Amino acid sequence: MKVHTYMKKFSLTAASVMLVGALAACGDTAKDNAAKEPAKNETKQITIYSGQHEETTNALAKAFEEKTGIKVVSREGSSSELAHQIAEEGKKSPADIIFTEETGPLVMLSEKGLLEKIDSKALDQIEPKYRDANGTWTGLISRSRVVAYNPKVVAENDLPKTVYDFAAPEWKDRVAFVPTSGAFTLQVAAMMKLDGKEKAKKWLEGLKKYGKVYKKNKMALDAVEKGEVAAALINNYYWDLEAKEKGADNMNSKLYYFGNGDIGDMISLSGAAIVKASSHKKEAQQFMEYATSAEGQQVLTDVSAQYPLNPKAEAKGLKPFSELTPPEGALDLGEYSDGQQAIELIQEVGLL
Repeated sequence: MKVHTYMKKFSLTAASVMLVGALAACGDTAKDNAAKEPAKNETKQITIYSGQHEETTNALAKAFEEKTGIKVVSREGSSSELAHQIAEEGKKSPADIIFTEETGPLVMLSEKGLLEKIDSKALDQIEPKYRDANGTWTGLISRSRVVAYNPKVVAENDLPKTVYDFAAPEWKDRVAFVPTSGAFTLQVAAMMKLDGKEKAKKWLEGLKKYGKVYKKNKMALDAVEKGEVAAALINNYYWDLEAKEKGADNMNSKLYYFGNGDIGDMISLSGAAIVKASSHKKEAQQFMEYATSAEGQQVLTDVSAQYPLNPKAEAKGLKPFSELTPPEGALDLGEYSDGQQAIELIQEVGLL
């Protein structure tokens, strides 16, 4: 598990050396009194457990430190693992903030009473539908499931009208997907909630039979770019980040949206919360206020090519958020929020 700390270098001035010498001459009593008092210039610090992409967390942490002078230590891992670690650590958890790739782990921690209520200064900057009703966590950024396709291999008019139709003989070895992806698991969980377990299972069985499995989303997108497959089921930011780097006109692939409320266009949230065990709640609240502000949100969307949830921030180069047509009911997955039932179904089909 990597630890990243953003610290400013400092030097010991001549005046500081003289001060240390003077204190040393004051005797044991002065030493004892000084030991009982916190250093006035002690730098404040918070610890984030982050299941988000490393570069995204790092960018936000660096901007927050420059804004406030509060240092950030980030411990990386999967969102689910980190949430369960916090649950195991209980009151002894060193975490102040948890920043997750999806909201399921936040729901779990909230239900266990392990999250602190976030101040209204932060919550009011995000629409209510993108945050917990009780104020214990909030979404920060969002992404959309999309189809990346190569127009030299398949015409847009020949793409299906629903993601379910990719699990069919005509797409044999032509559609890429990543069953180990958290976003894929979340999509299956949404299918189970909205359309039932049997339909979700049939879709998985069809993908297993006719689709092509890839280990990573970037590999699936690369396969589309090279024309090895016609299409891939991924999140928007994999394509948008590459297009930002290369230029959209230099991409061999394009993005396709079903545009009809299909589950293939579902959006999901990355969110954050304050851990109840935090010993730096004031600083943690400051972090949440910054992360939800227009400035913090701009940092997040610029580095990740995901959608900000504060409407004052701008998603540059992305399909306008207002034009997305996700299915109704996919933000709150209820009993499927933790993804466990979806994982079990994916395993049952033999894709994990």
